Amino acid sequence: MLHRELPRGVESGRIIRLSKGCMAPGLDNTPLGPVEPWDERVQPLCWWSDEPVGLRLEDSPGADWPDGRSWLSRLPESWYGLVSTALQVGAWMDNHRFCGRCGSQARRLEHEFAMHCDNCGHRNYPRISPCIITLVTHGESLLLARSPRFPPGRYSTLAGFIEPGESAEQAVHREVHEEVGLKLGRLRYIRSQAWPFPHSLMLGYLVEAASRRIVIDGHEIEDAAWFSPRQLPQLPPLYSISRELIELHLSEVRDGRS
Repeated sequence: MLHRELPRGVESGRIIRLSKGCMAPGLDNTPLGPVEPWDERVQPLCWWSDEPVGLRLEDSPGADWPDGRSWLSRLPESWYGLVSTALQVGAWMDNHRFCGRCGSQARRLEHEFAMHCDNCGHRNYPRISPCIITLVTHGESLLLARSPRFPPGRYSTLAGFIEPGESAEQAVHREVHEEVGLKLGRLRYIRSQAWPFPHSLMLGYLVEAASRRIVIDGHEIEDAAWFSPRQLPQLPPLYSISRELIELHLSEVRDGRS
C-alpha cells in the first residue's frame, strides 16, 4: 500500500495534517483526509494505494487530534509505515526551517526530503538517530525495566542511543551494563523498526545475560527485575519492536527453544 516515492507534478491528493505530534482525523477513522488541491504548504510525502499523499503542518492541533501513539494503537499494522513516515518528516520540517550552520531561512527542495540554505549551501535531510533495543534473557526469564516516563505499572526492554564511533553490538553491551550492571553472552540481531518519537531507528536484539545479579543505575531506569513468562507485568504496546522481542522470546519458550 505504501510506495516511497515523492509525488511530483501533483496538483491535488490526500493530505495528512500534523501539529505537535498530533494528526487530524480524516476519512474512515484514518489520518488521511479527502482529495483536495495542494498548495505550497503541502510537503509531498508518498503514494498510498496509488494515491498521492502530502503532509501539511498546522500551527496547533485540534482538540480531537490523536497523537502518533494513539494512531498506531488503533490502526492496522499495515499503516505503521505511513504514520511513521509522516511523523518523522513532520518533525524534520518543524525543526529545520532555518540553517543549522549560518541561521538563514532554509528552502524546501521538491525532488527529495531536503532543506537547502541559499546563503551558505548547507543542506539538511531528515534526521535518523540509530538506537539499540534489547531483551535480556536468562534461561526462560526476561529482564524488564521501567523508565520514570512510563505509564504506571508498565515494564519494557532496555534501549539506548548508539554513540559516535560505536557499533550497534558495542552499544548493546554498554547500555545493558550501564543500566543494570550485567555482562552478556550471546547476542542475536532480530530486525529494525523506524520509531518516530521523534526520529529513531531501533535495532532489535535478543541477548543472554551471563548472570542474574542486577545493579540498577537509578537515572535512566527506576526499576528492573527478572520476570517469569507465566507472570508478566504490563507490557509495551503491540506495535512496538520491544513487544515483538518479548513475544518472540515467549514463543521460543513455548516451543522449547529457550
